Amino acid sequence: MPKTEGAATLAAVLAEARRRLAAGDMDDPALEARMIVEHFTGTARKDAIATPERSVSAGEIANIDDAVNRRLAGEPVHRIFGWREFYGLRLKLSPDTLEPRPDTETLVDAVLPFVRETVRREGHCRVLDLGTGTGAIGLAIAAQVPEVIVTATDISAGSLATATGNAARLGLAARFIPRVSDWFSAVDGKFHAIVSNPPYIEAGAIAGLQLEVRLHDPVRALDGGADGLDAYRAIAAGAPEHLDENAIIAVEVGEGQGRDVALIFSEAGFRMASAHRDLAGTERALVFGG
Repeated sequence: MPKTEGAATLAAVLAEARRRLAAGDMDDPALEARMIVEHFTGTARKDAIATPERSVSAGEIANIDDAVNRRLAGEPVHRIFGWREFYGLRLKLSPDTLEPRPDTETLVDAVLPFVRETVRREGHCRVLDLGTGTGAIGLAIAAQVPEVIVTATDISAGSLATATGNAARLGLAARFIPRVSDWFSAVDGKFHAIVSNPPYIEAGAIAGLQLEVRLHDPVRALDGGADGLDAYRAIAAGAPEHLDENAIIAVEVGEGQGRDVALIFSEAGFRMASAHRDLAGTERALVFGG
């Protein structure tokens, strides 16, 4: 960061952060520099345009400098901030959770029409969010539809603590039931919808993932076994006894996995109801019915 006797300007600090990130080979140094500077100065994009000479304090510069160093070492921007926005919700992150990504919003979009129709018909909707992580999927659905009650499971107590905290901060705790469970092991009752973004990376491919993912996302939330499909087999096998009549299962899938995942659910007695692509055109969410 610029070394000055007093405070530096917003424009100068932004330019220096961008220069350092560009030198570090970041994919989009301009965007990441802006995100970091805005976060630690409490400014917005319009401020850099309207008041580029705005002073940035020594404390703010120190925080920005530390964040740039962490980013250059491979830590994702939102891990540095400690939160990420998902479906309009600000979710706290922790070392126990995946960082929710925009692709997963495709899964929420895929199930909301069914959830709303269930509420119209029955007055409520019970959703089981398997492997909840930050709570992203279940909380997004609950935030959109007030009649939804979410049971959220995770094998990690740390993940559940993070998700429960997110539910409380969003005012959704009364409709968010956390449960430590290895898939269905501690789940009781039946649900109108089961949703999951399970681990789906092939175990042998994890070492080749981007540094940001490999070092900062929990391996347990990435590792889908030798072929990346272990979690889908567990979900397909355990789901029938927990599904209400006319219920659905919706899962996120990795690129190119759609056909294999569809076969797993077909062999377990489910029919494919719909497939949904993310904004990049990749098949991302599959919905199954009984």
